[in-house]
Amino acid sequence: MLLAVDVGNTNTVLGVYEGTTLARHFRVESSRTRTSDEYGILFRSLFEASGLDVGQIGEAICASVVPPLSDTVVQAIRAYFRVEPMLVGPGLKTGMALLVDNPREVGADRIVNAVAAFERVRGGVIVVDFGTATTADCVSPKGEYLGGVIAPGMVISADALFRAAAKLPRVEFVKPRTALGKNSVHSIQSGIVFGYVGLVDGLVERLKAELGFPCAVLATGGLASVVSSESRTIEATDEFLTLDGLRILFERNR
Repeated sequence: MLLAVDVGNTNTVLGVYEGTTLARHFRVESSRTRTSDEYGILFRSLFEASGLDVGQIGEAICASVVPPLSDTVVQAIRAYFRVEPMLVGPGLKTGMALLVDNPREVGADRIVNAVAAFERVRGGVIVVDFGTATTADCVSPKGEYLGGVIAPGMVISADALFRAAAKLPRVEFVKPRTALGKNSVHSIQSGIVFGYVGLVDGLVERLKAELGFPCAVLATGGLASVVSSESRTIEATDEFLTLDGLRILFERNR
């Protein structure tokens, strides 16, 4: 079985693949203060609690956008799973040309998403990832990474609002019944959810106009389902698109 690990700024997502099937998945906090032993014990505990045999993990791949955690997680996988993980970074074969000013600046998760999205649609595609940042990445019909957009994510935008406006309450990220809020909670939910729907649709429509070729639009990330149900541009949602991209990259480089 293959262990795929996506280390993000807010969460670290683990997936276990049996062939091309995602058999299990877990989501934990990305804590910069944890040691490799703490991560290793946490990962193994999740496996054991779900009935997975750690000894069946024979291969691993990891992508990280948090440099202080990259070595920590890699060491945890080595020590507690007894495998040498493949790390997404320079030198890894992606099968995708990066047509940007500095390819080294592109986050590993954005490359992985682009690879997975193109593999799925086999044509022009925009993939929107609702993570710590909200990103929109563009791939040409030839499978070339063209660049994209980075905007503040829903969570950090809301956190900034709550910190700066002392009287506003923290709210759950759910879609309100109407855009017109009749109380503070519903007004904030409307601003966050419908505001991000408008942001994403506006960006996607502008990108499509600039690209000049037909594009599928896929969404991923933990909050993708909140926005995609109201979006007029997002065509499909896959919370685990990044994990699938890691599996694809592993197969290309094994």
